[in-house]
Amino acid sequence: MDFRLTDEQELLRRTVRDFAETEIRPHVREWDEAQHFPAELIPALAALGLMGIQFPEAYGGSGMSAIDYCICIEELARVDPAVALSVAAHNGLCAAHIYMFGTEAQKQRWLVPLAKGEQIGAWGLTESTSGSDAASMRTTAVRIDDGWLLNGSKTFITHGRIGQVMTVMAVTDKAAGAKGISAFIVEHGTPGMRAGRKEDKLGMRASDTTEVLFDHCRIPADQRLGAEGQGFVNTMQVLDAGRIGIAALSVGLAQGAYEAARRYAQERKAFGKTISAFQAIQWKLADNATRIESARLLTYRAAYLKDRGARTTLESSMAKLYASEIAVKAADDCVQIHGGYGFVKDYPAEKFFRDVKLTTIGEGTSEIQRLVIARQLFSQ
Repeated sequence: MDFRLTDEQELLRRTVRDFAETEIRPHVREWDEAQHFPAELIPALAALGLMGIQFPEAYGGSGMSAIDYCICIEELARVDPAVALSVAAHNGLCAAHIYMFGTEAQKQRWLVPLAKGEQIGAWGLTESTSGSDAASMRTTAVRIDDGWLLNGSKTFITHGRIGQVMTVMAVTDKAAGAKGISAFIVEHGTPGMRAGRKEDKLGMRASDTTEVLFDHCRIPADQRLGAEGQGFVNTMQVLDAGRIGIAALSVGLAQGAYEAARRYAQERKAFGKTISAFQAIQWKLADNATRIESARLLTYRAAYLKDRGARTTLESSMAKLYASEIAVKAADDCVQIHGGYGFVKDYPAEKFFRDVKLTTIGEGTSEIQRLVIARQLFSQ
């Protein structure tokens, strides 16, 4: 097996890394402290093809592979995980859902502007009382003469306030349980839809996260996404692919934290030598470098299988679980190696430490990943 990236993929990595270093790094602390979503960055991201990474050129996308997608998300997360999270949510959730299950008319109307970066996408699954137990959602869509009437609320929605297009899951047949959930495309500004409270988050603060409320929100019939009653099944398929993106984000965050710790260890002196000379520090860095490479290989394997049209439920959950948990360790060690300076905002360690925890929660907690993995193992 050849694990080397192609020349084109190496060029892609350098291109996205250079962009992140020049256009994102100078603003990371500013955006984080202000909880500012950098909408001004979207045209530049779109120019690089990062708002429609895996979608065909016919729909305004870049036509890249799943491995290319991992490279892009990884390099953004290495500098600012919050920006990487927004790009991953836009690509891997909202736009991907429309691409995977939308009609041709829906793709032309909504996917094309999303892939071109002309619009930003949001994805509405989670509710205040249904996180891991997503099928117990309470948001409802009732059929009316000219479409559907949507009532309820969604919480922890990336781009809930600033997204122009949102894919929303709602109960259309309560008696059918998970098979009574359908998906809908809702445009921002539709009467009866409004953004609720903006979340004041521990980390990922430059990525917009809000509640979204629906009060007798009328949705035209042609904005149901996928077959009626298949919304939850389709959601699980979207998440299979989306978790590869969160795994790549975790790898990139871990890489950034590791590099920051290594750099500081080579500069900081104690007892007459740089602390990188001490075995205790060397072993932390050696262990992190090994774990990061292992997580990267798991992630790229899942992406490789996705590129070949294989089902990746097991592989994407393994990658997401392992990458997110080793990223937590990398961020923790980064703070520890910085010592007191890891506890202040003058160095990047504390932000990596705050940002990383979401990777073990979003798009399925570590506990849910273990459940998914176990079910796949026992179903073989």
